[in-house]
Amino acid sequence: MAGLSRRTFATAAVTALPALLATGAAAPAAGGSAVTAPAGAGGGAAAPARAMRGMWLATVGNRDWPSRPGLSAARQRDELLRHLDAAVRRRLNTVIFQVRPTADALWPSRHEPWSAYLTGTQGKNPGWDPLGTAVTEAHARGLELHAWFNPYRVAAHTQPSRLVAGHPARKHPGWVVPYGGKLYYNPGLPEVRAFVQDAVLDAVERYPVDAVHFDDYFYPYPVAGQTFGDAAAYKAHGAAFSSRAAWRRNNVDLLVKETAKRIRAARPGTRFGISPFGVWRNASTDRRGSDTRGGVQTYDDLYADTRKWVRGGWIDYVVPQLYWHIGQSAADYAVLAEWWADTTRGTGTALYLGEALYKAGDPKQAAAWQNVRELSRHLELAAALPEVGGHVFFSAKEVAADPSGAMARVVKDHYGG
Repeated sequence: MAGLSRRTFATAAVTALPALLATGAAAPAAGGSAVTAPAGAGGGAAAPARAMRGMWLATVGNRDWPSRPGLSAARQRDELLRHLDAAVRRRLNTVIFQVRPTADALWPSRHEPWSAYLTGTQGKNPGWDPLGTAVTEAHARGLELHAWFNPYRVAAHTQPSRLVAGHPARKHPGWVVPYGGKLYYNPGLPEVRAFVQDAVLDAVERYPVDAVHFDDYFYPYPVAGQTFGDAAAYKAHGAAFSSRAAWRRNNVDLLVKETAKRIRAARPGTRFGISPFGVWRNASTDRRGSDTRGGVQTYDDLYADTRKWVRGGWIDYVVPQLYWHIGQSAADYAVLAEWWADTTRGTGTALYLGEALYKAGDPKQAAAWQNVRELSRHLELAAALPEVGGHVFFSAKEVAADPSGAMARVVKDHYGG
């Protein structure tokens, strides 16, 4: 599970800083605030006139839901509704539901197999429609439902033969690159880019989702001593670019720009948001970057020019994963919150901040996370930044159980609870 979760990388990126630096390398829910977010974001959809109070509901590795694969349809549905009810209880108004965790689907997709995280067997029909149910039940509770897609991850292993027969990655083996113990679609192939968009648009066309949401995985996080095998694609498609890095960034730019255009055409009013790793570039690398020492920089390592997308109004909202405490030496939450506020100012791209609820009270985390008020302090700090339109918490399991009491404190201090 931990190896599959995107948040593992956010933690590891700071943990590995010394080594990396050495190498250079809808209707408002209960309690919803009437806060006006930036309008006209992304060149299309209007931003909601309330603060974002969201949570991620992760399905990869059965992180949040379902609690394990192979449960009955009734049990799965009951668990899903309990998560939605928890969101309402915590006075949230948005659920970001992971519906395409590993090139699979939590709805009857025309393009990809049913997810193994439902039944334990990839391609097996679970007997119900999780995404359709989530949209209907979220809206009935006054919650927005944002459908969360991982663009390029195919599997948490490197053996295509383990994928269900008829999987697109088996039908098109040239699309796939093994890297770091996982399989990925190759972002450098135009046919892959078109297929990923088709997979996403299948859900958008079928369901009245309030937004499409991409996470931080574009090109995969760097793995020491390994090279992402896209030399043939670069030779075929990269001649116009000064470097492979520039070509890779253009590939991701095209995915983002084209997906946004297709979403607006398919379902006007549906928003498009992305939750990148919190450091675009360090100021030591680029004067426009943040005063941080991030071991990962999205521009250089994931080939995701998140700043360009924000400044250009390509996306409707951005949720940088600011999974560090206030005062963290390499990546201070306060420094990054201000940097993202400066970056989004005047762009029309709404800014929400991603919060590491999962770290609160964890004895393996820094002392700051043992203070039940750490997350509440984040919201206090952000309240002084007009560009910040709300917060999203990772993730649903901790929102519901709240073992540290940090979520209850946030609700009490900021959500009228």
